[in-house]
Amino acid sequence: MVLNSETSIEGTRQRLREQMPVARRWAYFDHAAVAPVSGPAAAAMNRWVQESVEEGDTRWADWAAQLRRMREAAARLIGAEADEIALVPNTTAGINLVAEGLDWRAGDNVVTLADEYPSNLYPWMNQASRGVQTRLVPTAEGRVDYNQLAARCDERTRVITVSWVAFSNGCRRELKAIGEIAASCGALFFVDAIQALGVFPIDVREMPIDFLAADGHKWLLGPEGAGVAYIRRDRLPLLRPMGVGAHSVVHSSDYTRIELTLKSDASRYEGGSLNVPGMLGLGASMELLQSLGIGNIAAALLEITDHLCEELGKAGYRVISPRQGDERSGIVSFEHPADDLLAVRRHCLSNGVALAARAGRLRVSPHAYTNHQDVERLIQVLGTFAKTS
Repeated sequence: MVLNSETSIEGTRQRLREQMPVARRWAYFDHAAVAPVSGPAAAAMNRWVQESVEEGDTRWADWAAQLRRMREAAARLIGAEADEIALVPNTTAGINLVAEGLDWRAGDNVVTLADEYPSNLYPWMNQASRGVQTRLVPTAEGRVDYNQLAARCDERTRVITVSWVAFSNGCRRELKAIGEIAASCGALFFVDAIQALGVFPIDVREMPIDFLAADGHKWLLGPEGAGVAYIRRDRLPLLRPMGVGAHSVVHSSDYTRIELTLKSDASRYEGGSLNVPGMLGLGASMELLQSLGIGNIAAALLEITDHLCEELGKAGYRVISPRQGDERSGIVSFEHPADDLLAVRRHCLSNGVALAARAGRLRVSPHAYTNHQDVERLIQVLGTFAKTS
């Protein structure tokens, strides 16, 4: 449930801010690239390092229990079951579980959006050698024409795959509408959730979503190299197992028993060693965000991005990102008159403000802990660039 009162929003913001050491020095507006790690995530990873240094693998049973809790936290975050979650190193790995695992037939096609991040394009385009066509549906500054999307699908469409939020301009898509399109043509629905997971509520059953993947190093405030993939239980038999190893089988603790009997859940994809400290750090951040309420996080994030857009407009900058209703996200893209946007970014960094340049525009991506003083600092630093350039 989203809290709308100013007091509740500020309470959520302050409680999260207290867990973000980066806020002591930086006005950080680059969560859509690589977010700073939360305090609880850092503590979990540091604790693992200390235990590993002092006690080696004698603590493995404890680490395994923590990994189970992390998997359960990931499942709660999206409305899934723990056995539908695979721990993966990044979003790309999760996408490739499906792109490489499906039993494609020549003439099949994938329908996606023309403005997708490359990692949600190349794995599907890579199936061209198997006779699979990737169809790109144009967008208007991230906005999707759902009728046009449906028109690009046919009886040979195997997968519709989209980013929940467009990486360049922040347009948030109506996943339920896309899921209904996929169901109507008998296609599977894949969601790249990296630009929204952790700051907006989602229910994979309601959408309905067949597959989902997200890395933890953006809005989830975790480290790089730790992510999750969701594979709906009844879709698992559709995929050829990828990355099979010693941990993929039901008897994974018996290394002398060589029998390829794969686990019946998504953990079959965790064939080798995991990034244990990274996963524990990600789990700690997931629990932090859920303890505050994802609806409350969303309300605080939308309040700060609305305020940010208002202040950018007052300063004479043109906001490009769609900002109507549920199209809004944590990403705000705007035009800047400078010819060299990387120079603007360097200027901001030298003044304690982190942002990005994407697609010929500046992109700012605050989080729910970002406050109005951070926005004021951003606007001031942007203004000083014109005076110094």
